Amino acid sequence: MAVSLADDDRDWRSRGHLFVVADGMGAHAAGELASQLATDNIPHAYQKRRDLPPCESIIAAVHEANAKINTKGQNSVDFHGMGTTCSCLLLLPDGAMAAHVGDSRVYRLRGHTIEQLTFDHSLVWEMAAAGHATEDDVPAYVPKNVITRSLGPNATVKVDLEGPLPIRAGDRFLLCSDGLTGPLNPQLIGMILASLPPEDAAQTLVDLANLLGGPDNITVVVAEVADPTSLGQKNGRAWSDAVMPLTVDKDSLDMYAAAALAVAMAAGVGLALTGFTMGAIAMAVMAVAILAGWLIHRAKSHSECGGVRGHHGRAPYRSYSVAPSAEKIEMLSDIVRQLEDLEAQRSWPFDWKDVHSDRHAAHKAIAGGDYTAAVVAYSSAVRRLMQSVRAHRPEPPSDSGINLNVG
Repeated sequence: MAVSLADDDRDWRSRGHLFVVADGMGAHAAGELASQLATDNIPHAYQKRRDLPPCESIIAAVHEANAKINTKGQNSVDFHGMGTTCSCLLLLPDGAMAAHVGDSRVYRLRGHTIEQLTFDHSLVWEMAAAGHATEDDVPAYVPKNVITRSLGPNATVKVDLEGPLPIRAGDRFLLCSDGLTGPLNPQLIGMILASLPPEDAAQTLVDLANLLGGPDNITVVVAEVADPTSLGQKNGRAWSDAVMPLTVDKDSLDMYAAAALAVAMAAGVGLALTGFTMGAIAMAVMAVAILAGWLIHRAKSHSECGGVRGHHGRAPYRSYSVAPSAEKIEMLSDIVRQLEDLEAQRSWPFDWKDVHSDRHAAHKAIAGGDYTAAVVAYSSAVRRLMQSVRAHRPEPPSDSGINLNVG
């Protein structure tokens, strides 16, 4: 994963905040390297391409990462055919945008509704789309872990672009690998995301996925929009009081247009000084035309890539109601009950009193109809136990024998 926050107000307005999750595939070390190459290179390449609007920059950055991964795979037998998923989220003054390859996901939680903003590039989803059905209608014998698009295996890759989607106060965005969405359904993910502070929600989701088998790497990033008018906030300070409308940044003036404009104006002045009035007027008109053309081009680029009206993709692809209810918290209740059943079976140096207290608080909340409080209590019990397990488990040796320092 990678998180690249804007450094200041101007940076925020032009580039926004960037979040990336990548899930490698292939042999273990190959997949680890592929995902590392993606998360190391995409933020750097995105910031480097400031001559392009954000939507074009992020696509170019993903393509550049794909080329690096592909070249590394072609040049080494150990890494041949390696690949990685890649899900990028941009939070910009004009809204949220996602650039996506693979079956990692980007969700947006708004109120008690969670929406999947990315299309899974998996065999199941592609078959469902081809048949105008849902993935639940695809026969069970079709493997769910086969992805149809990733960074690395091929020299070129198609990148999905979604958005921009309007941002509201209270919106939460979740980026995750399929290590989370495999064990947990979207309703449970959304219910926890809606009920807990972002940090607790992320930890609870990882802990639950591990408790339910943890068959794959689990990566979770949660970004919360506290106030869309001060998304440029950093270290507790708001850089500005409001998100300003589109302005033309003179420092990003296209070099060709600037040169042509300067030549035209100089020619006009020169002709005026030598008495060629009509020529001077013509040059002045040319100068204005060039400038107008450049402004139209920039405005068009912005409207197509950065403005809310220029929407890309078809997001959201799935939408789920996640308001806590007795039915929705049943899985959480069962997990905590099963955890307590382990108390007599294992000699963990762990005080179960707090877990019992959390479960009691959850039952009391359910009796009072406060299902959100029950989610909070059950989630606390899960985190307490898993924290104890991590604290008393010896650190396993690295299972990678390959130096992943790629410079």
